[in-house]
Amino acid sequence: MKKLSHYDSAGSPRMVDVSAKAQTARTARAHAFVRVDREVLKKAEENPKGNPLEIARIAGIGAAKRTSELIPLCHPLMLTHADVDVTIEDGGVRIVARAATTAQTGVEMEALTAASVAALTVYDMLKGLDKSIEIQDVYLLEKTGGKSGNYRRDLEVPRRPGGLPHK
Repeated sequence: MKKLSHYDSAGSPRMVDVSAKAQTARTARAHAFVRVDREVLKKAEENPKGNPLEIARIAGIGAAKRTSELIPLCHPLMLTHADVDVTIEDGGVRIVARAATTAQTGVEMEALTAASVAALTVYDMLKGLDKSIEIQDVYLLEKTGGKSGNYRRDLEVPRRPGGLPHK
């Protein structure tokens, strides 16, 4: 089993020292699903606060840029790209966030933060219509670069409406 990198030999939390690592191109994509009733989604366009999907997209991009301010031991990174796709599907809103950089550490947390904040923004924008909205299935889809190499989640898992896997 691998050793957790954010703890020193005494077990105290620490920021990982990446100063000896080479800068490499790194990317990450993350996912979130917001389960929203179909009738609520139909009313979303009438929202006096603005277009919930576009506001969620912008919020996610902003969150990616501020990840190190939110997650205590994350390194501040100069992102070379951040984007969020927000699409309405049967059962809710699917969010896919992307982040990229050339750095000494990866951008998984930036992509996950972007997806999470975009999902929270969808909730915030629609909560006046329905408080039972659920944020589901926040996970890393893929990452590239770095010492640990590439990772890609099995994307062929069948999903039912609402984003939950079939049992």
